[in-house]
Amino acid sequence: MRHAKSLTVVPEKHKKPGLCYVLADDGIELPVIDITHPAFALEPSEEELRREVERALSELERVGRMPPLARRLLLALSLKGSRLAAGIRSSAGTYLSGMSTYLLKLGPDNLGRCYAKRVDRRIAASLPCLSVQLRLKDTARLLADGLKPLLARDSARPLYLLNLGGGCASDTLNALVLLSREERKLIAARQVSIDVLDRDEVGPAFGGRALLALRAEAAPLHGLSVALRPVALDWSDGGRLRELLEAATSARAIIAVASEGGLFEYGSDEEIEACLALVARYGPEDVVVVGSVTRIDGAASLLNRASQAAMVHRGLPSFEELARRSGFRVHRRIDRPLSHNLALARG
Repeated sequence: MRHAKSLTVVPEKHKKPGLCYVLADDGIELPVIDITHPAFALEPSEEELRREVERALSELERVGRMPPLARRLLLALSLKGSRLAAGIRSSAGTYLSGMSTYLLKLGPDNLGRCYAKRVDRRIAASLPCLSVQLRLKDTARLLADGLKPLLARDSARPLYLLNLGGGCASDTLNALVLLSREERKLIAARQVSIDVLDRDEVGPAFGGRALLALRAEAAPLHGLSVALRPVALDWSDGGRLRELLEAATSARAIIAVASEGGLFEYGSDEEIEACLALVARYGPEDVVVVGSVTRIDGAASLLNRASQAAMVHRGLPSFEELARRSGFRVHRRIDRPLSHNLALARG
């Protein structure tokens, strides 16, 4: 664990039974997200989601009617000292960092009292954060479900999980938690390796510590052979991506590629096509691919465009065409208020 000697540790004094906790690089102790734990249970009804969309649109309209100077002053005062708001502001014109995204995924009830203010809990309860939490849950579910038949078919093949722009790799780790809870025999004796591709090393480092905690005694992944390796590059490095895929395919590994809130939302058309084409060419025929696409129909168009992050407002039809040109089709789809969460298949 890499921490500066002068680091001040901020422990979580109100730990929830059954959850693992690890330190972030800034010394704050955070829960490891486990979507199978009641603390992270998230099952909003369609009616509840509709009301959240209406509330978000109303707030967006109210703020939009304010004079620009008054709007800036109000936001500066109301968000002063907020950790979540600071992370969101830093994403203007670029992307939200892995650790900032992780805090949004914790939800209002799992933020620690020692570092989170009331405004942080309001932010964490907002529709954009709820959507990020649902995006994680859906991607982990799609990944686990896509792997189950492949794992059941061949007990000898190792499992290789490649996370593009992976941050803390919560989607991949939670897919393994789901498999362990539901079909543990499928991975009990299998070698599992995770490569997390990300230019920012802080998120994958936290993901590595989270994996260690999940493998501890009485934790969900205890007894499993799982290793996580940070790879300091992004999806534009096609040569390195090809090497990773070729190595895993040569080892006869079952391969799954995940990019929740990553490549399909922030990558250019050319980058998406290039990555998917490499997966199609150098991955096995039964490769599993999951990810999320920014939604731009209906209310989602207004709400997503209010973000200052440099996400590409591509929408599902345009993405489906990119996937088709790269040899893939949308196999499963979960529509949420602000994203389409997808599983791809060959063909």
